[in-house]
Amino acid sequence: MFTRNWPRHLLCLSLSLPLGSALACGPDFPMRLLDNRGQSLAELPEGNFNFEVSRLGHAISGLKNVSATTYGMEDPELAEQRSQAEQSGLTAEQRALVKQLRGLTDARHVEEQGASLPTEVRLYLAGAVAFAVDDHGLAAEYFQKVLALPADQRALRSTWAAYSLGRALFAMSSEAGATPGLLTQARKAYEQTRQLSIDGFSDPLELGVASLGEEARVARTAGDWNSAIELYATQNLHGSAVGYTSLKVLMADLSVMPEAELAELLKNKPVQQLVTASLISRLGWSFGEQPANELKLIKSLQNSTRGSLDNADRLAAVNYQQGDYASAKAFLEHAGDGGLAWWLRAKLALREGDKTAAAAAYAKAAQAFPQNESWGDRRTPDFDYETLQPKCRVEGESAILALQRGDYLQAFDQLYRSQSIYWFDAATVAERVLTLDELKHYVDTQVPAPPPLSQHDRENYVPLPVAASLRNLLGRRLLREGHYEEAPAYFDNDGLRNKARLYGQQRLKADAAWWPTRRAAALFNAAWTAREWGMDILGYEMAPDYATFAGNYSLESTELKVGPLMAEDEVKRQQASAAQPDQRYHYRFVATQLANRAADHLPHTSQAFAAVLCEAAGWNSSLEDQSALYQRYVKEGPFVEWAADFGHQCPYPDFDNADKRYVTQVTDAARSSLRPYKTSLQVGSVVAVTAAALLLINRRRRKAQ
Repeated sequence: MFTRNWPRHLLCLSLSLPLGSALACGPDFPMRLLDNRGQSLAELPEGNFNFEVSRLGHAISGLKNVSATTYGMEDPELAEQRSQAEQSGLTAEQRALVKQLRGLTDARHVEEQGASLPTEVRLYLAGAVAFAVDDHGLAAEYFQKVLALPADQRALRSTWAAYSLGRALFAMSSEAGATPGLLTQARKAYEQTRQLSIDGFSDPLELGVASLGEEARVARTAGDWNSAIELYATQNLHGSAVGYTSLKVLMADLSVMPEAELAELLKNKPVQQLVTASLISRLGWSFGEQPANELKLIKSLQNSTRGSLDNADRLAAVNYQQGDYASAKAFLEHAGDGGLAWWLRAKLALREGDKTAAAAAYAKAAQAFPQNESWGDRRTPDFDYETLQPKCRVEGESAILALQRGDYLQAFDQLYRSQSIYWFDAATVAERVLTLDELKHYVDTQVPAPPPLSQHDRENYVPLPVAASLRNLLGRRLLREGHYEEAPAYFDNDGLRNKARLYGQQRLKADAAWWPTRRAAALFNAAWTAREWGMDILGYEMAPDYATFAGNYSLESTELKVGPLMAEDEVKRQQASAAQPDQRYHYRFVATQLANRAADHLPHTSQAFAAVLCEAAGWNSSLEDQSALYQRYVKEGPFVEWAADFGHQCPYPDFDNADKRYVTQVTDAARSSLRPYKTSLQVGSVVAVTAAALLLINRRRRKAQ
């Protein structure tokens, strides 16, 4: 078995470089705006229900947001949290007594046995025990007693008592023979809960925010949809997941409601806003056939909002998504200068063929949308994913128009500003549309090298900063286009810089070498480097190599075709910058070509000639290349024992001994050509020698005479 005796500098470098990682399973691919430019410009992506309902309701000044984990009073996980909160501020003896009293079933026994406890604690516990056995009237009396205490005597249980009073009153309202007005009293109790929390009374269970949801339930029971929506929306604004979930439940109730009843409710602004938020976000469906309930909601909303100016931009969006462009345009006349309104105006201008007006509208939309506004993640109809930040999406769509009119740097800048969201599109423009000088100037002036990732980051698969990815892209492009000395500085780590430097040095060495074997050795070493590390230092970020996936996956390429959104000049630029050859893993073909060039400078009878071709045949560029390399060896190369496993078991080329073959190759060729005339030449040589001897003897005799 043969061993590859690589040069020490190649072997040492290869051992010192980190191994590349391979993805074990298929990833989700992000959306590409440039993949289908017409669709990207025409569609209005669905919104995000969480974001849309965050525009409803009003945060309450002084009321603290909930912590990461919150519970409702009925939540089974509340018991432990409540138990811990109940023990706060009490002595060890008092804590033990509270735990004991919690197990009783008679509120009056609690009051008697808890005499040693603070009054507010004793009264609240009695009310809690009464509530647990469904004696809601008695429970309400005890909670009211707590709230009747002087403020300085109820610091621990005031919010608890007000919240529990609301619950007791609400429960009483559904009992037989209930007193009128209990629902109104319950709502006042919940309002008091919030005010007590704001005023600084102890609220470890965050009942101030929880009271919003409880009051919303009371309002919904009373048929007050407007208050219910506003209260749940406010609860959501204060960080409670209960508020968000409850709004979704309300939407589910609305979607199955009879049309007449729904139409009546849609006359109210909060209901209209909630339904609009749901429809924009496609809460009930994503793609495919639209459910009947959604169609009913749309029809009812459209009928109820004729002439309405409230929420005009959102109403315009719903109509645009449904293909009612005339209604969308009508609403936009009253929609103001928000980002969504200008985004829709841009799309409608494109539908009318006015790209100039569309570009102006896109610019205003990008300016109007806040930088940090996010509509969350979505799935496209092709099941790609998109992190939808409206400002970035608007700029990305505007970049499509910039490409069409030839403003390539502007287009790239707009896509690049999205960072990772539309990196695939930015990378395509960077390596296929911009010239090398344009790209290099942009990077040199606007993309400083970010701090390198630590070894810990790399081991934990921390993504490379987009700035580093762009600089790597430029470094690879510089190497591909022959700028060997400039390229290494743009790579993001020493390993890549060393690989790039080695490749460039070998290419320059080959160009400068005057002796054939030295040129061949440099070409072969460059070829080996290109084959081993080509993805890292020569690969295209996108098609055809997909270095962005480390070459593990590929995406369907968009056809280059002049059309309404792709100008002829862009097509020419992309054709000029295409990989040579334009095939996946193109650097393998580059390596094979370099190896063939190395063989051109070697004596065909040398071991080096055969070894170079043998090695290149194993580089998997293509079956045609492998066959061509072997056929060349068969026709031109010497016999070697290891040719039986050509392309697999190849020794390192012996370039030093190849020098000797330059002389022996000439003499061997001469001998080979004269071999058929061997006998005649031997006789002729004897005759020639005899004649020469006779001539010499005759000359000497004449001199003697």
